[in-house]
Amino acid sequence: MSRPAPLAAAALATLIGLGVAGCDALPGRPNVARREVAPSQVTSFTALYGRHCAGCHGVDGRLGAARPLNDPLYLALVPADMLRTIIAQGVPGGMTHAFAVAAGGPLTEAQIQILVREMQARWGRPGEVKDLRLPPYGAGDAARGGSDPGGPERGMAVYTAACAGCHGPQGKGGPKGGPLVDAAYLALVSNQALRTAVIAGRSDLGMPDWRGDGAGRSLTPQQISDVVAWLVAQRQPVPGWPALGGDSRGPRP
Repeated sequence: MSRPAPLAAAALATLIGLGVAGCDALPGRPNVARREVAPSQVTSFTALYGRHCAGCHGVDGRLGAARPLNDPLYLALVPADMLRTIIAQGVPGGMTHAFAVAAGGPLTEAQIQILVREMQARWGRPGEVKDLRLPPYGAGDAARGGSDPGGPERGMAVYTAACAGCHGPQGKGGPKGGPLVDAAYLALVSNQALRTAVIAGRSDLGMPDWRGDGAGRSLTPQQISDVVAWLVAQRQPVPGWPALGGDSRGPRP
């Protein structure tokens, strides 16, 4: 058999090379640049937040069913290590489930760290809270001026003065706020979640924080603990839902 001429051999090699290179463009074959990234390899904050957080906390961290994360006051109040714990371990018996792989969730430790770091970097805005003296995150945080666990009797008086104008005289709903003593609501939120709501409010819904309406009637740490104790005392058993009891699980959002 005769050998192909040099020119013909070169042309044949070129055609073979083009054919091999074009295999990625064959119908049904995925483009390398467009191939799906394994969930554990996703490092984009936008992708991670959009898939795992936006459904509850809102597309831009606001106006979701759960509390806003795009809130510099909340991010200044909650220690970073606690925020990581919340994401990783969730709130047992509450609305936030565990996201860490070690707890049966979908996120690696690195991905959780990305969420925490980027939330603080994008939404922390320290300049807005630098002059505030925040109440202690946890009731027993003596290092930050913590108080005793609180008294329901004292808390009723605090509620009447500071909260009833929006949520109604008995916490059953008012002109500007929903019911706080609803059994289903209180079964879903931890003691710490109630405390966080009293301190940080809900800036996206117009609920004031512990400073109230700005008329110089800020709640003291003890008053915060007292009103939370009153709310906790209003809990009623909900059939089919585990009782939170004294919420011995420790600080949770």
